[in-house]
Amino acid sequence: MATGWAGDGAVQDQIDATVKDGILRAQQKLQSGPSATHCSSCASAIPEARRIAMPGVRLCVACQAEKDTEARQFSGYNRRGSKDSQLR
Repeated sequence: MATGWAGDGAVQDQIDATVKDGILRAQQKLQSGPSATHCSSCASAIPEARRIAMPGVRLCVACQAEKDTEARQFSGYNRRGSKDSQLR
């Protein structure tokens, strides 16, 4: 049972909305269309198995790993919306 101004199930609704937003954000990052035969960054050949497994791929494994590492360094977690941050 919810207390205060929140209605019954409000917490679960918020959790569901957060998960849905995360899924949509991840889906938007996925590439589509035909895969490149050569890496757009280093021009090395992209193996056929990778092109089949990842439709729309533009980078080789090494360049994609480097890009993912850089993205991880700059991604932040919004603690303003976190209930834990409000308790500290």
